[in-house]
Amino acid sequence: MSKTEKLAQHLEKLKINGMYRDDFYWTWDKTDDELDAIFTVADALRDLRERNISTKVFDSGLGISIFRDNSTRTRFSFASACNLLGLEVQDLDEKKSQIAHGETVRETANMVSFMADVIGIRDDMFIEEGHKYQKTFMDALDEGYEKGILEQRPTLVNLQCDVDHPTQSMADLLHVIHELGGVENLKGKKVAMTWAYSPSYGKPLSVPQGIIGLFTRFGMDVVLAHPEGYEVMPEIEEIAKKNAQASGGSYTKVNSMEEAFKDADIVYPKSWAPFKAMEKRTQLYREGDKAGIDTLEQELLAQNAQHKDWTCSEEMMKLTKDGKALYMHCLPADISGLSCAEGEVDNSVFDRYIEPLYKEASFKPYIIAAMIFLSKVKDPVAALRELEKNGEKRKGF
Repeated sequence: MSKTEKLAQHLEKLKINGMYRDDFYWTWDKTDDELDAIFTVADALRDLRERNISTKVFDSGLGISIFRDNSTRTRFSFASACNLLGLEVQDLDEKKSQIAHGETVRETANMVSFMADVIGIRDDMFIEEGHKYQKTFMDALDEGYEKGILEQRPTLVNLQCDVDHPTQSMADLLHVIHELGGVENLKGKKVAMTWAYSPSYGKPLSVPQGIIGLFTRFGMDVVLAHPEGYEVMPEIEEIAKKNAQASGGSYTKVNSMEEAFKDADIVYPKSWAPFKAMEKRTQLYREGDKAGIDTLEQELLAQNAQHKDWTCSEEMMKLTKDGKALYMHCLPADISGLSCAEGEVDNSVFDRYIEPLYKEASFKPYIIAAMIFLSKVKDPVAALRELEKNGEKRKGF
């Protein structure tokens, strides 16, 4: 029996009817079965591609990407995922569109979606703005579809907002599942999601929030560590606490990187901006106060500089379980002695884990493809089996 057939048989047992034509905003809105289905389909699509079998379920259609913040990995992962399934990708560059001339979100949404099957949006820079933009965009598509303007209603994949980064956290967790030999081996593993020093300012909160909001679903002992003043959104912490209680894991918060790293199985040192400061930044943005934003930036850089000892050093790694914890990062990392003088991680640590880091990143295209697949294919089990049965080789190989 092939790997894809085993995965199809597992998928057959899951209750996932609600995923068809549904959007993906954040992980905590999905059931356990739905998360399982995304991991399962991601592995199946990867297996088929590794065997050089075509995974195209579309013969036409568009994937529209809207990146309101810079991106490398997620941008190319979305493009790769769409291409894997047979969709072409068109990136909406707001600077080259009529948005620059005052076009509304409502108008933009319908104008770009006439033949689109999926919309991928990244908007992570401002608290209370990212998710709101995504929701406003998709509400406009609901209206366009209901009134017959659009012959189909595209589905959303959240490519990062101010609240969650679901494609990242799910790719991270699938990496962990493979590294530990199965989802059944996650329970009881200690995960240190820690703040780390960065010489830059304003990194989004959505990565740490995505990690604590997802990893607590699987019985893991998740520790959020940061200096005082670097809190994340309190409502996401409440989600993490409820998840941990339901899964038999734990969620704790400490103000010591050493305490978080002690006996950890997995460490994820990553810089982020304080929630309160990001709220203030959003207000300044709304007021158009550029001078105020510049002043806030200098204040936060000075605040960061007080915590340069929050770095993933060789000494810190020795505190982990057997000194061999799995080091993770969403990339790009601020690497001490390489990309900056002082940063999130020592060059020697980063270099030692560079292959696992690349593997971690490699899961994202398949996670995104699985999200699209499950939202657009009515019978995903039959579709996977049909792809394998046809066995159509990718041309040119």
